[in-house]
Amino acid sequence: MTKLSGGKLDAVFFDLDGTLVDSAPDMVAAMRRLRIEHGESPAGVETIGAAVSKGGRAMLRRGFPSADENLIEELLPRFLDLYAEAIATHTTTFPGVDEVLSMLETRGVQWGIVTNKPGWLARALLAALKLDVRCAALVSGDCLPQKKPDPAPILRACTLANVEPARSVYVGDDLRDIEAGRNAGMRTIAAGWGYLDGEDPHAWGADLVIDTPQALLPALNLV
Repeated sequence: MTKLSGGKLDAVFFDLDGTLVDSAPDMVAAMRRLRIEHGESPAGVETIGAAVSKGGRAMLRRGFPSADENLIEELLPRFLDLYAEAIATHTTTFPGVDEVLSMLETRGVQWGIVTNKPGWLARALLAALKLDVRCAALVSGDCLPQKKPDPAPILRACTLANVEPARSVYVGDDLRDIEAGRNAGMRTIAAGWGYLDGEDPHAWGADLVIDTPQALLPALNLV
């Protein structure tokens, strides 16, 4: 097993959707409801799950492939409202994530979340999963003017957790996650179990690519 090189580890920050939690089922359900509202068939929307890490607009482009960008913008608020109404009906942490978080806490390593998901949705989801009281920092997509791949949200998370980027790691399942972590001066791990949408995480320039959450523990020298 390849281990992450570098010095002492003070914190691990994670992307949310596709890295810590498997939220695609509830987003697919919201898309089905939205299509029904607009007189469309709810069938065949499962493919939007692969685009979850790209954001709501990317999912809507797949759920409504004939829609122009003006319609996408009109649909977005309703899609998010439908998602919020049942935000954790089927969403769970990925297998092995709970073990990783518990081990980080046992070892005194802080962990936090940096996501482009809007704060009102991120906070509701974390509360439903009882993760909100455990994470040292949550930086959502509307906390700052900048979003990933800009490093500013990750640097903000470091400030909230009172840690140095050089002694921290960022884990994510999208190119912009790796770019943001790298630009913040942080070591990076690509989550090969996430919503990769056909992309090759080995092409992103991460320090490590791992296939399962369980592999994080040896990669971080925690076991």
